[in-house]
This record gives sequence, C-alpha cells and structure tokens, in this order.
Amino acid sequence: MDINFNKNEDHNKLKLSELRKNLSRVRLGGGKTRIEKHHAKGKMTARERIAYLLDDSSEFIEIGAFAGEGMYVEHGGCPSGGVVVIIGHVQGRLCVVVANDATVKAGAWFPITGKKNLRAQEIAIENKLPIIYLVDSAGVYLPMQDEIFPDKEHFGRIFRNNAVMSSMGITQIAAVMGSCVAGGAYLPIMSDEALIVEKTGSIFLAGSYLVKAAIGETIDNETLGGATTHSEISGVTDYKAKDDRDALDKIKSIVNKMGHFEKAGFNRIVSEEPVENPEDIYGILPASRADQYDMLEIIKRLVDKSEFEQYKEGYGKTLLTGYARIDGWAVGIVANQRKVVKTKKGEMRFGGVIYSESADKATRFIANCNQKKIPLVFLQDVTGFMVGSKSEHGGIIKDGAKMVNAVSNSVVPKFTIVIGNSYGAGNYAMCGKAYDPRLIVAWPSAELAVMSGNSAAKVLLQIEKASLEGKGKPLDTETEKALFDKIKQRYDNQISPYYAAARLWTDAIIDPLETRKWISLGIASANHAPIEKKFNMGVLQV
Repeated sequence: MDINFNKNEDHNKLKLSELRKNLSRVRLGGGKTRIEKHHAKGKMTARERIAYLLDDSSEFIEIGAFAGEGMYVEHGGCPSGGVVVIIGHVQGRLCVVVANDATVKAGAWFPITGKKNLRAQEIAIENKLPIIYLVDSAGVYLPMQDEIFPDKEHFGRIFRNNAVMSSMGITQIAAVMGSCVAGGAYLPIMSDEALIVEKTGSIFLAGSYLVKAAIGETIDNETLGGATTHSEISGVTDYKAKDDRDALDKIKSIVNKMGHFEKAGFNRIVSEEPVENPEDIYGILPASRADQYDMLEIIKRLVDKSEFEQYKEGYGKTLLTGYARIDGWAVGIVANQRKVVKTKKGEMRFGGVIYSESADKATRFIANCNQKKIPLVFLQDVTGFMVGSKSEHGGIIKDGAKMVNAVSNSVVPKFTIVIGNSYGAGNYAMCGKAYDPRLIVAWPSAELAVMSGNSAAKVLLQIEKASLEGKGKPLDTETEKALFDKIKQRYDNQISPYYAAARLWTDAIIDPLETRKWISLGIASANHAPIEKKFNMGVLQV
C-alpha cells in the first residue's frame, strides 16, 4: 500500500462516517421527544412498523432517506420527506413498503413527500411489486398547498396510480394506523384491501371541526370515521385491528397467501464473493475528483470472483464495457475509465471523457445486452463528451446521440451507480435519472452538476467581471478572488450528493460496500416484471 492509498482511504472513510452520522439523524424523524409522544399514544413509529413487518434477517434497501435534507428550513424541516420507503421481503415476497412518519409534522405532505410517494409507486409499477401503505398522515401541508396539490406530478397523481396499479394486477394493501383525512382518504380505499386500527385509525373527507363549520353538525372524530364506523357501518375498510402489531400481522397473513409471479427470467447462478478485497475501494478511489485511477480495479471489487469479461477491450478505452456477475446475477457493465489511456495510433485519451469511439462501443454493447436480456449496470465517473474541433469534425455529437438513443430505448432494467463525477451530457449518456434507471444511487464521493464547481465558478466569474467592467467597475485581484470563492462555495454545495439526494435525483447515498446488495435486490425486483417491449433504436444517423 502506498501513501496515496492511505490518504484516499482516510478521506473516503471520513466521508462514510459522515454518511452514517447523517443517516442516524434523519432516522430519528421528528426527534426523540416526538417519538416518545407517539409511543404514549400506543403507536409504533414508521420505522418500527416496517421493521416488524419485514422478514427477520432479510436484506432491504431504503429509498430517499435524505429526501428533503436541508429543505423547508423555514417550516421546521422535513426529515426523509416525512415518509419512509423500503424495498424488502414480507413473508418471502419482495414488496415496496411506504410508511408515513407522523413524528414529522403529523405526517403531513410536503412537496417532496409527494415526489417520494410517486417514486415508490413508480418502482412498484416498473417492477410489478406489491406495495403496502402504512397510513398515518394529517394530509397536505397547507402552507405549501400550491406546490403539492394541483399539478400533474402532485398529490392527485398518487390516486391515479392507485387505479392504474390495480388494473395492472399489482397488489396494494393499506393499513390506516393514524389520521387519514381529506383527499388522502382515497389512497387506502383505492387500494385492493384496507385495514384500520381501533382508537388510533380514522378516515374522513372532513374532520369534526370542518363538519361543524360546513354543515353545523356536532360529532366526534371516532364516531365520524373511526374503526368501528368504517368496519361495521360504512364498509369502507375490510379489516379491523386492535393495535399496530395486529394490523401488521394481518398484512403478513394477506401477503403469505398471494400467488406466484411470472418472472422476467434474468440469468442467476450461485453467488460468489469478489476475490479482490472490496474494502480496497476506499484506498483506490482518489480524494480529489480531478485525480486519475483505474476503474477496472473498482469493478474487480464489485463483481463475483472479480471476473470481468471485457467487450472490445482495445477499442474506445475511456469506457469499459463487459460482462460479469453480481451476487450471482448476470450483468452488463458500462463504466467510465478514469485513467489516461493511449490508442493504437498513439493518441492520448483523457480519463472520464467520452470520445466518439467510446460512445460507439457502448451503443453496440447496450444493444447486445438487450438482445440477450442482460440487465445493465452503469458506473458513472464522467466529465462529459470530448470537445474541440477534432471531435466536432469527427462527429462526436452524432456518436453521442447514438449512445443516448441506446440508453433511452433499452428495455432491460438499468441500474446507475454515481461513483464520482456526473457532469453535463455525460450524466445523460451514462443513464442519469432522466433515463429511467430502475435504481440510481450515489457513493459519498459523487458530484452531480453541469460541470465541476471550479469550472462553473470560472465561467460565472468571467460573466460577472464582464458585467462590472461594462459598468466601469473593474475588479481588483483580492475582490476577484473573494468573488470566485463565493461563487465556488455556492456551486460546490449544489453538486454535493446530499443536495441531489434531498431532491430525489438519486434514490440513496450508500456505502460503496453496499453496491452489490442494491444491484442484487434491484434485479430481483425487476425479475417480477417480464419484458414486454422489443429493443428498437428508431431512426439513427449512421
């Protein structure tokens, strides 16, 4: 081990420690005091409910733990978007579980809450997974209703998706374990089966205060829309539970009797651990995003037996393409090579940059994986496509468009891991969020933006300087440096993986050693949804 390896290891493990600390904080939801008040009502927290529901010792992944991070500060914040989303096993069946966190603003829906719920439903729809809603919400957060209520991807889309999933035969089970009011009352009742907990669960379009104000009727909430009312009078719910655990036990029983699903048929054999030590990743990955390293060494620590069969190994070397297995699943990997390489003609190629021949290679490889029904894994550390007259004259835009076309029209499931840089059009070509990866996660080392903070600051500074000079206010060296630092700091904050995760541009920030688990569970989920379309790239300029 050399000194750079040790420095990298220290840096990346510090980032990992920060990640764990931040996860511990957001998992407290509204905080210990609110959790204690929740318990005093005889209720379990959202995370406790999920833990009880999931099979013991089974692996699971959490979607959007950092949703809302650093947002809505003026409203007191919204940890994890006020809702917990897990993909895990219930009675041996992979399910999506969505649980409102009533310790965060009584489970009220912020704009990011709606976005996160839609993401959970999107995952269920794409993978045809059963979805379980654990409802405990005060409804739309009224001070921000204009950002959550009327638009296409707002609150109402949830209920539209309920209907669509039901028509697709995707099982939806809802347990009302607390408040369920106003428009939110439609979610559990548009599910296939609905449960309600005695004394704590309630469902109504308008609570007792609003009923009094609207029509002058005096009635208490329990009589208006409690468990007895909806289980014995209205018939709105299908089951009545005596407490949270009883409700969760009933859900387990329902899931336990579900029939088997039709499989997509992705190839899997017995899993084998990498031969190379996965913990070496911390030392291989540079502390600086500008430094070079060999992506092949990262791949060897992610794949079974450290075996990676390269496709067109000697061509388009700034992209690595090839076949491997991850936890037994056959995968096709497209990864940015991050070291300087030389072509057979002696030309130098910068690491992390996509050249014409690299894009051409990736396009062909993606097509091959679609033909053979092999899921794709994208390992991003990309600064973008090569620029300059030579590249432009060589048709870089055309070749890049082919690659983007292949990624866009791919019918096999895609999974994206943002390891380092994810800049500009490189983000698109390497299957960024806009290109429908089944899951997209970032390592703590990731940066997502149009360009690096340093480059962006230089561009923005030149614009600012030109503007001030045009007004007869030239900058001195000290003022120029201060302005550069200010711009760079603002931009650096926006390229942070936490900034991206807060807005659900990624599904999670993960320890690199969890990458195999995320990809494996992702493919297992995708295996529930047989591929119904044929791969077709449409019209291309060749």
